[in-house]
Amino acid sequence: MQAFLKGTSTQGTRPLKEKGAGTSGEKKQKSVPWVEKYRPKCMEEVAFQEEVVAVLKKTIKGADLPNLLFYGPPGTGKTSTILAAARELYGPELYRQRVLELNASDERGIQVVREKVKRFAQLTVAGHRTDGKPCPPFKIIILDEADSMTNAAQAALRRTMEKESRTTRFCLICNYVSRIIEPLTSRCSKFRFKPLANQVQEERLLEICYKENLKYSKEGIAALVKVSEGDLRKAITFLQSAARLNTDNEITESAVIEIAGVVPPKMIDNLLKICYKGTFEKLEIAVRNMVDEGYAATQIINQLHEAIIEEELNDKQKSAITEKMAVGVSKGHNLHCGNIIISIML
Repeated sequence: MQAFLKGTSTQGTRPLKEKGAGTSGEKKQKSVPWVEKYRPKCMEEVAFQEEVVAVLKKTIKGADLPNLLFYGPPGTGKTSTILAAARELYGPELYRQRVLELNASDERGIQVVREKVKRFAQLTVAGHRTDGKPCPPFKIIILDEADSMTNAAQAALRRTMEKESRTTRFCLICNYVSRIIEPLTSRCSKFRFKPLANQVQEERLLEICYKENLKYSKEGIAALVKVSEGDLRKAITFLQSAARLNTDNEITESAVIEIAGVVPPKMIDNLLKICYKGTFEKLEIAVRNMVDEGYAATQIINQLHEAIIEEELNDKQKSAITEKMAVGVSKGHNLHCGNIIISIML
């Protein structure tokens, strides 16, 4: 009898443990990166790509989609746009069945194209949307970062695109369209994604700050936009890092600069002043101090280039300086970073 009572008591306590496990699971689901949390769920939420969104909307209304090729800088919404379009096409129920996504973390050699991609492309589609909206009779295969695929894999893909055109559409996403072979680009409708404007980035970052109840300064938001260089994904990642490091304080320009690993603008301005009016000894000391701080030579040179372009110099002076920077970097890639910078600034 006691054993029986013990058995029932342990069984009675199990649901409590399961409830606890469920609540912890819900907490884990909430703590997702902000890049995924605020990823556009529909095409209306895609920022600054009006032409691409307008064409895709008209295509989706006709339930006919060509093979697509999205190219442009990172963080401009290429993957988010096709995922949002797929959700609108298939709805939440059929989305997982009809969409295959492969990115750079997956093996995408010629063997994968022949097996996994070809097998999914050959599957027949079935099922209807529960909301009664029309569902297209084809699947979508998304190949993210397609420019990292080998030429052999790309060549094997073109035959599959032709053969399975009745049941499958392909969307190739890349940063450099020149790395996609011509037979593939000629089979796709090409869309270029522009780097996001500063105002668009500011609006999206301010929206996230409002939803997350963050304290921020105008200089901090401006610094986020500047260091991200048109990459909204990078800006949101920096914003989340700054929010975690400064839970009680506001997000300031100095916090953003420290997280992004960029050289403070004051140090760049000081280096330029020494180049204009200082001596070699002062220049060497300034460069050694920057190297000792741990800043990368490429980061210093990139920021120097931006500062020189904005300086009040004539075009001939700017071109001479930037040409010397390019020659110094190409010749000194095996040298110590301090020596590279000193050789350029002399």
